[in-house]
Amino acid sequence: MKTQEIMQMAEGSLLHTYNRYPIVLDHGEGVYLYDTDGKKYLDFAAGIAVFGLGYGNEGFNQAVKDQIDKLVHTSNLFYNEPAAKAAAKLTALTGMDRVFFTNSGTEAIEGAIKLARKYAYNKDKKTDHEIIAMKHSFHGRSMGALSVTGNEKYQEPFKPLIGGVQFAEFNNLESVKALVNDRTCAIILEPLQGEGGIYPATEAFIQGVRQICDENDILMICDEIQCGMGRTGSMYCYQQYGIRPDVVTTAKALGNGFPVGAFLCRESCAALVPGDHGSTYGGNPLVCAAANAVLDQFEALNLTDHVKEVGAYLYEKLEELTKEKKTITAHRGMGLMQGLEFSVPLAGIITKAQELGLIIISASGNVIRFVPPLVIEKEHVDEMIAILTQCIE
Repeated sequence: MKTQEIMQMAEGSLLHTYNRYPIVLDHGEGVYLYDTDGKKYLDFAAGIAVFGLGYGNEGFNQAVKDQIDKLVHTSNLFYNEPAAKAAAKLTALTGMDRVFFTNSGTEAIEGAIKLARKYAYNKDKKTDHEIIAMKHSFHGRSMGALSVTGNEKYQEPFKPLIGGVQFAEFNNLESVKALVNDRTCAIILEPLQGEGGIYPATEAFIQGVRQICDENDILMICDEIQCGMGRTGSMYCYQQYGIRPDVVTTAKALGNGFPVGAFLCRESCAALVPGDHGSTYGGNPLVCAAANAVLDQFEALNLTDHVKEVGAYLYEKLEELTKEKKTITAHRGMGLMQGLEFSVPLAGIITKAQELGLIIISASGNVIRFVPPLVIEKEHVDEMIAILTQCIE
């Protein structure tokens, strides 16, 4: 089909929940994407931080092909080897003890919320427990995940949401302390806020939240759906702060394009029992084979060290650009999850970048978000900077 025909078909059938760019992507190679007209794009979005391995990784592709020929689905009424292996690898990498596989990051948040409430319920048999979340956070668009998302714009049309959620100021420990009471069962945060504008947590803040949780028997939930899986230079972002949460959510790069997520927890708070939670497709052999292949490739390619090196180079180049261009008002981030805040609208910059063969995306607060495949090299950073400079000018 021709490009225009594909777009017209999509617009005639799909629910209009996205304002899509007029590009039909067809295939990828390495860190580049190609549309149906054959145009090449340097990808600095990675499907919104999903394609950590880039496109065409042979080890990953072969593992998925082998599993398709073997077994795709069993349901969770039975064991399967890929799920067992993936769970063992994730617990070893995170320091958690238990894993529940989901189909998405949003579902991982839903499970984490249920886990926290069940943990508190087991202690006092009460159902009035509260969760403290952060302003400007983003955890997903289902009703539960939306309830802990600190953005009124996303919430307003769907109220009433689930109750018992209070919002503190990110990186303001006193605002968290002011909300803690005897009904608080969990504090949820992103160690590096993504959709909210690329804001890393300060060490004092995240360690302070850990201390509050320890002192009050409150579960600390770290949402690592976007900032986890090596994106900041460690497998999970919280590991750079010297703390260990009680619950971790992960997704996006875990499947390198396959719909797989998970929430993990310590044994001490593994409160969910048979009948409390479930998923028909979650943890099926195909998606877990993909997750296993991703984790194997992370080790084989030594990706976390690679992200530290290339991420530092990206930071240096974006700092230089920030000093050169008056329209850039701020630069922040970690590893290969960084952002530039602008004083001018972004639509023209993003559109021009596409014309010049670069895919970039935005985040809240007039921020361009840089979340490329983790396998990019310094030469790709230089290529991106050259194009972006033209777009700004």
